[in-house]
Amino acid sequence: MSATTPRWDADIPLPEPRANRDITLMHRIEALITKGILKLCGAQPVDKAARRLGAALRVVGPMIRPVHARGHANLKLIYPDMTAAERAAILRGAWENIGATTAEFAHLPALPARVEIRHEDRLRAIIQSGQRAIFVSGHFANWEVMPSTLFHAGLKYAFVYRAANNALVDADIIARRSDAMSRRQVPKGKRGARELVQVLGEDLSLCMLTDQKLNDGISVPLLGHPCMTAPAVARIALKEDLPIIPIQLVREPGSRFVMTIHEPLPKARTGDTSKDVETITTLINDKIGEFILHRPDQWLWFHRRWPRQLTD
Repeated sequence: MSATTPRWDADIPLPEPRANRDITLMHRIEALITKGILKLCGAQPVDKAARRLGAALRVVGPMIRPVHARGHANLKLIYPDMTAAERAAILRGAWENIGATTAEFAHLPALPARVEIRHEDRLRAIIQSGQRAIFVSGHFANWEVMPSTLFHAGLKYAFVYRAANNALVDADIIARRSDAMSRRQVPKGKRGARELVQVLGEDLSLCMLTDQKLNDGISVPLLGHPCMTAPAVARIALKEDLPIIPIQLVREPGSRFVMTIHEPLPKARTGDTSKDVETITTLINDKIGEFILHRPDQWLWFHRRWPRQLTD
């Protein structure tokens, strides 16, 4: 979408920030620090800001012991024969990726120009036909690149996101995202459930990150181990007859990215909806697992993705 093209979503109101938690003094301090970091990063060229903050997190991140230990535990589960030194190297890369992603968030509208899209014809076919689809990915490289690049390409979609715990930070994130991606942003959980139903009647595609734990999801394997996974993508795809298109993101040097549009996943239709949802959700996790193994240093290993009894 060019800068001179009127936005198709210009009249869509932005979602309200999280409102189910009181704003504490610590939240205000956290918000001020976050704004300060983003302002500092925004004043620098994107590649320089990402390199500097990435290098800082590569050092500071491992000092956040509980989070870093969880990363080690997750890696040990998936790579049981990997040495501690090898795990530490991957985690340093993951911390560096978080730092770079944070810095790049200050330059979000500029990121689509730094993306090489592979199999772009698949995306163009969806856009030109007006067909709806569900685009899925995970917290790889800079995970904000997928929705911002899809919007820049002209896709009309709603972006399903997890609200930040801090309402002040959440409000800033929503506003910044609206400059670079769809204003139709739907928070996960009960708050956004009704909005998601509305979106399905608005002839929009969906853009979702599906690699985080959902306690009330269904248990399907990821990299050979069971984990609670959101079944929403499979349920919506079956109900609305929408293709599920995985998107792979890889970070390249200099805050540049490769975004690969994969072929749609097959949709099982046995007549047993629960079984079909489980099968499709497993296929999604299989694809997410492929992306993780391709560049493990660019995935968010610090999330408690698998059950405690497997990693503690």
